[in-house]
Amino acid sequence: MFSVTCVAPVNIALIKYWGKRHEELILPVNDSISMTLSTDELCAKTTVTASESFERNRMWLNGEEVPFEEGSRLQRCLKEVHRLAVASGSQKVPPTWKLHIASVNNFPTAAGLASSAAGYACLVYSLSRLYDIPLSEELTTVARQGSGSACRSLYGGFVQWHRGALDDGSDSVARQIAPSDHWPNMHVLILVVNDARKKTASTRGMQQAVKTSQLIKHRVDQVVPDRITRLREAIASHDFQAFAEITMKDSNQFHAVALDTYPPCVYMNDVSHRIVSFVHDYNDRMGSYHAAYTFDAGPNACLYVLAEHVPHLLSAILKVFPNDLADGDTYLRGLPIPKVQDAESSKLDSLDVHAKNAFRYIIHTKVGEGPRELRADNSLLINGLPLE
Repeated sequence: MFSVTCVAPVNIALIKYWGKRHEELILPVNDSISMTLSTDELCAKTTVTASESFERNRMWLNGEEVPFEEGSRLQRCLKEVHRLAVASGSQKVPPTWKLHIASVNNFPTAAGLASSAAGYACLVYSLSRLYDIPLSEELTTVARQGSGSACRSLYGGFVQWHRGALDDGSDSVARQIAPSDHWPNMHVLILVVNDARKKTASTRGMQQAVKTSQLIKHRVDQVVPDRITRLREAIASHDFQAFAEITMKDSNQFHAVALDTYPPCVYMNDVSHRIVSFVHDYNDRMGSYHAAYTFDAGPNACLYVLAEHVPHLLSAILKVFPNDLADGDTYLRGLPIPKVQDAESSKLDSLDVHAKNAFRYIIHTKVGEGPRELRADNSLLINGLPLE
């Protein structure tokens, strides 16, 4: 019997991936860029055990067994990893041995927080460690076939997923733009508005957008290439002003495409739009970009902010969006945040309250590294699931 346990991070897109040119291989219609978040606050954890005695492949997600069906994305990833193992000459684990896989997320699933990206990245990385396959661009093509954005979660820092041009998808790979220590003071406040499963799944939303949206073609052909170039330059030069503007404009356009889809896909809600208004008002008062929002396919906001500005931004958020739970132990999660200094608090006096109890909780995290393998004896990650 052989077993490995790994964790993999969430990544949040700055230039959005939305739409496929090949459904089965999950080939995107445009390049995308993301930032990987620290696994200390948000991650998927997966234990893969292989044994000659197992009769069939089985998988549990957050304690519930899920189908391990032939032709599924899960099965496709396993088949591709087996192919890479044979090609590399790995003989550690016979490919005929069946697997038991237990995976857990420490954040809501299917709520627009990139749970599938972290989950499939963790699965593929765990399988690669089980079969002694090194991390490579080719491995990102395997993760991509589980969940498109999973390929970006195989690296830390800032990552670009290249659209590629080949029909077989071999050049649609993820590459790291900059490691996590390139911009270590890049932090994120995640405002969790709703952690329930979203009404329109991303896969369905993308299919409808490609079929019906007139805006998506303009975005792919005219907008994204220029934004990719400019965002890479902003990351390389630590230019938060350019970074913020590009990120917010791309988030806005992504949701415009969703609304241009027929029937429309509505992922943001009233609170989401109030957050957008708040961020622009806050930046105006500060005299420059101190925060940048982005929304994936859900109502929850990710606010990018430099570490030195986190206390002041959080104070503004708590003033504009007061919450009865704010003094509790579970409302503010993740990295600790020092209180704002009195000299800075005067800028918050004229801020108006937008909505009370608008968030379920707030997560403070930062740019992080890619997947890693944990100790084999870490029973906490198995959580009592039947792996034998």
